[in-house]
Amino acid sequence: MNNQVAKGAGLTSAELQTSIQTTGQTLIQTLVQTAEPTRRKLLKMAAALGSGAVLAQALPGCASSGAATSAMPHDFNGHLDSEALNSQSAVSKSAVPARKGRIRHGVARWTYGDLSLDELCLLVKSLGFNAIDLVGPDEWPILKKHGVHCSMCNGAELNLKDGWSHPEFHEVLVERYLKHIDLVADAGYSNLICFTGNARGMSKQTALDNAVKGLSRIMPHAEKRGVTIQLELFNSKVDHPDYTADSSAFGIELCKRLGSPNFKLLFDIYHMQIMEGDIIASIRQHGQYFGHYHTAGVPGRHEIDDTQELYYPAIARAIADSGFQGYLSQEFLPTGADKAARANALAQAINICDV
Repeated sequence: MNNQVAKGAGLTSAELQTSIQTTGQTLIQTLVQTAEPTRRKLLKMAAALGSGAVLAQALPGCASSGAATSAMPHDFNGHLDSEALNSQSAVSKSAVPARKGRIRHGVARWTYGDLSLDELCLLVKSLGFNAIDLVGPDEWPILKKHGVHCSMCNGAELNLKDGWSHPEFHEVLVERYLKHIDLVADAGYSNLICFTGNARGMSKQTALDNAVKGLSRIMPHAEKRGVTIQLELFNSKVDHPDYTADSSAFGIELCKRLGSPNFKLLFDIYHMQIMEGDIIASIRQHGQYFGHYHTAGVPGRHEIDDTQELYYPAIARAIADSGFQGYLSQEFLPTGADKAARANALAQAINICDV
């Protein structure tokens, strides 16, 4: 366990390791009850999570040959048991790690696309939080079944390139966003993502002016329904060439010109580190414009551990100290070779940011 990460989280290395091991035990218990893994797969998961002790309880009847017992006939890569998924005992509440409460944690759905949404819901609950970003209306019933919140709704956008900076898309965008604002509000959610799109030769000023004109048409309805429209800021150097909203300055100016309490910026820490740095200074100086945060390691967009340049314990403390009441959602691409390793990466990220 990295001493710097432990220190930043306010824990000794031993305490942070114990926290992650406890999380790993909870995850394995959940998977045993829902995914019916083979003994060999569970041993591999335990090794990755440092939680081997739980296997004595999880697999009392497994043969040493590695064959699965009759109670666990399927490989972990198979489908989940629907009856187990619907069971209230699928996640042991007594084993769920307690969170400090200063940060509201979430995770982006697309970064764990190897899991079904049912599996991801079970995973996040086993890790002590209950929010998932970037889920559309068709899948909200799955979230509600598990008591998991949609912390950032999507589905109104056309795509990432054709957005509010282009007047030719305004009519269809207005129609789609007015509809989705109602869907979001009626479902009991409050955040809906949007994008400005690519410039295609357009100046920044023109892109900004166009975005103001288009978004002004939906903001009164968003205010009426209590929905916050959140513009995500992207980097245009690595991942999204030609994207117009590629700086906090662009987004802040758009917020000021719209003048609505229901328009905020989704401040993606990974993207803005690439474009401008000064992450903590930006949070302290402009946090009133930020309605949501995303994480990822720089460079590479992978785990937020000590393999990358950002020190997330300090960033999370700055967010918490600012009085922020929204969500800090993990949006890194896990590099683990299997589900257990990728789940452990999420557990570690949540522990790092739980300041």
